[in-house]
Amino acid sequence: QVQLVESGGGLVQPGGSLRLSCAASGFTFSNYAMGWYRQAPGKERELVAGISSDGTSTTYADSVKGRFTISRDNDKTTVYLQMNSLKPEDTAVYYCYAARSWRTYWGQGTQVTVSL
Repeated sequence: QVQLVESGGGLVQPGGSLRLSCAASGFTFSNYAMGWYRQAPGKERELVAGISSDGTSTTYADSVKGRFTISRDNDKTTVYLQMNSLKPEDTAVYYCYAARSWRTYWGQGTQVTVSL
């Protein structure tokens, strides 16, 4: 059974940091590209960051470049999203995904709220 379990979300003040984790199981983690999407209320889901299966290639949304860092540990079958200098507009539900060819798995999401 495939599982992607996100953790690390919460409430943080503007300028603060959070580290999201996504623990994966039920598939061959090292064969899948991984990443994070987010969805804010009333908005479409958008790609935040992605990382290749071997961790050598990453991609970021322009809005988070220089502030967010994606990484993965294939031994721990976990992908991370380090979020620094958070802004109110980063408030959203963050979803972890795993993708290979035509197949995509999704996590349940974790809420990130950036507010005073």
